[in-house]
Amino acid sequence: MTDNTNPLGKYYRQPQIYVKLPSNGKYYSPDVFIPTETGEIPILPMTAKDELAFKTPDAMMNGQSTVDVIKSCVPAFKNPWKMVNYDTDTLLLAIRIATYGETMDINFAVPVTNESTSTTVNLPALLETVSKIDPQDHATTKSGFKIRIQPLTYDKLSKIQIAQFEQQKIYTNVVDSGESYKKMQNINVELLIESIAEITTPEDQTVSDGKQIFDFIANCDTKITREIENVLNDLRSQCSIKPLQLKATEDQIKKGVPASYEVPVTFDTANFFG
Repeated sequence: MTDNTNPLGKYYRQPQIYVKLPSNGKYYSPDVFIPTETGEIPILPMTAKDELAFKTPDAMMNGQSTVDVIKSCVPAFKNPWKMVNYDTDTLLLAIRIATYGETMDINFAVPVTNESTSTTVNLPALLETVSKIDPQDHATTKSGFKIRIQPLTYDKLSKIQIAQFEQQKIYTNVVDSGESYKKMQNINVELLIESIAEITTPEDQTVSDGKQIFDFIANCDTKITREIENVLNDLRSQCSIKPLQLKATEDQIKKGVPASYEVPVTFDTANFFG
């Protein structure tokens, strides 16, 4: 009997690290995510095909490349389009570590002087910080409205971001951009509504009907809307990688650079690859 076992099989990629999702899988159905007994899921390094996916502009724009890479590197996710925003940064960070190691160089411009420089980031330290976060799904505005958030899935967020990008192009290139401005406003309202699961009034009346929430946002005082937006932004960004806190050199300070400043950590094609 012929043995068809591939002798190269033992060199196939294996999980490099295991991570716990900030969401703990709370928002996923069995057809989206397969939990493990330990709560930690295996992360595989990227393949050459995965790298090419992250270098395809159109796929990067519509989110398809991120979905393809997560599906390839995170077997527990059967449908990454339904991944909630709480887990995105954690998974990309874990894939980066599994593929290229524990450090990443980030290029940035120093404030004031715009001098180009770089710094090295300890990725496991960032991952540990995120893993300790226990994301909350509710908060109260200054006006007394209790907001319970509905985390945005990756497919919803991608569609909204594409629409915002397209409308922004029209807005900047067309002299009479009144119609485009209205569309951008509608997109922002849609993002707001999509993020709200329910609102409880100061009188303790709870509303979860989408149309009633839409009518409320469309007709309430702009002060209340801004308060709700601020609350939602804080809730949505709980599990995002926080900016690095860097200190300026004495020479930089003499040139007007603040003594300390922030540098965002982003996982885009400019710094994702080793």
